[in-house]
Amino acid sequence: MPTDPRGLRADAPLLDAWLRFHESPPTPFTIPGHKQRTDLVGDVVAGDVPLYAGLDTMKLSTGVLADAESRAARLWGADVCRFSTGGATHANQAVALAVADDGDTVVVSRTLHRSMLLGLVLAGLTPVWVRPEVDPATGLPLGVAPETVRRALVAHPEARAVFVGDPSYVGTVGDVAGLAEAAHEHDVPLVVDAAWSAHFGFHPDLPRHALQLGADAMVTSAHKTLPAWSQAAIILARTERIDPARFEAGVEATATTSPAGAILASTDAARALLERDGEELLGAAMAATRSARDRLRAVPGLTVLDGPQVDPLKLTVVLSASGADGNAVEQDLLAAGLPVESADRDVLVAVVSLADTAATLTALTDAVVASVAQHRGPARAVVGPAAYGVRSEPVTVVPPRRAFFAAAETVPIAEAVGRTSAELVAPYPPGIPVLAPGERVTEETLRALEHARAAGIRIAYAADPTLATLRVTAG
Repeated sequence: MPTDPRGLRADAPLLDAWLRFHESPPTPFTIPGHKQRTDLVGDVVAGDVPLYAGLDTMKLSTGVLADAESRAARLWGADVCRFSTGGATHANQAVALAVADDGDTVVVSRTLHRSMLLGLVLAGLTPVWVRPEVDPATGLPLGVAPETVRRALVAHPEARAVFVGDPSYVGTVGDVAGLAEAAHEHDVPLVVDAAWSAHFGFHPDLPRHALQLGADAMVTSAHKTLPAWSQAAIILARTERIDPARFEAGVEATATTSPAGAILASTDAARALLERDGEELLGAAMAATRSARDRLRAVPGLTVLDGPQVDPLKLTVVLSASGADGNAVEQDLLAAGLPVESADRDVLVAVVSLADTAATLTALTDAVVASVAQHRGPARAVVGPAAYGVRSEPVTVVPPRRAFFAAAETVPIAEAVGRTSAELVAPYPPGIPVLAPGERVTEETLRALEHARAAGIRIAYAADPTLATLRVTAG
């Protein structure tokens, strides 16, 4: 029988509904087809309770989802909130549909995840790309400068919104307040993909979250740094510059009509935990992360991202000066049962959440220190990884939607130079596009992709992941 070990159900209506379902299990004549039996395909379906005729009635007569979403809106200071069972991917695409019309122009940070670029495809929006500042010591992205956004909005007064990702995948934090000010000077909303920072704003040593800093909409993942099921995400918005009816329509147009109740209940439970115990749990996790950073920083050749502009729960290590290959270090970590979020030749990224403890961080640190000592070699120059959106300005030839759905042909990669890409190509993780539909393929683009592949990063979403060929618009 499922339990509520931290006593959250009184403040988490979806969690309470999920527990009540198990306490008085029905004999359902509704979907899902496993009918709560685990003797057919096993425990893989255990806990899978639907929203409809599960957490609520088929007619949603008890309103537990709306209650839970309103509690989250109050906690984050939003006017409207929706829970997503499709992750930040669904949430980003919903917001793209909500803020602008087919054919409109929007200002977009190049460090955004491929889900937002495909949101531009779905909504028919044309991006004006803005690039982040780059840390010269590591080659990794910092935030997008507010002045960069100002210049883009002056050059494109027709722009309807500004989209940025903050914090970055590697944990660097930008000037969200300055970005909000720049967007609002032109009376357009600032939308922040804050997938990696659901914990921001809930401890005095953490950065404030995007809505506290003036953003109009924020997407965050409850499953990345909070203890929710995979695919759990939250979409929050203020309605001064975002139409609540369009916001709702964008969410519903892209959401499943059979949402998983367990994902929703875990989102609600994570919100309640964050509200009640977040400061205590986050404080302990940050203290353990600080200790891990201090120890790793003491290892010759390792650079550890740190400081006020870095997420205190992100552990990003640059290996270049040690000569160790991050791919070899990753294999050692996997053998030790310690997988990390991302590893390439030069950079390791470990995600720490409020579920981590001093013991888990010590185990990871011990393994990294030992592996680097084993794999040391000649120091390498710092090269900005193509995976993190730090290549030169892309050239958009046609809107992404038009290229994505255009007639296309497959050509040898060398013959693609000068042509218009019909596909999205991104090193994964983190899934930031190096090449997007509608962009001109250049020699620099191909060098960036080859650099990522040579560094041991998987090339994702391309029709030909070997990059021997590329799909380009016909003619």
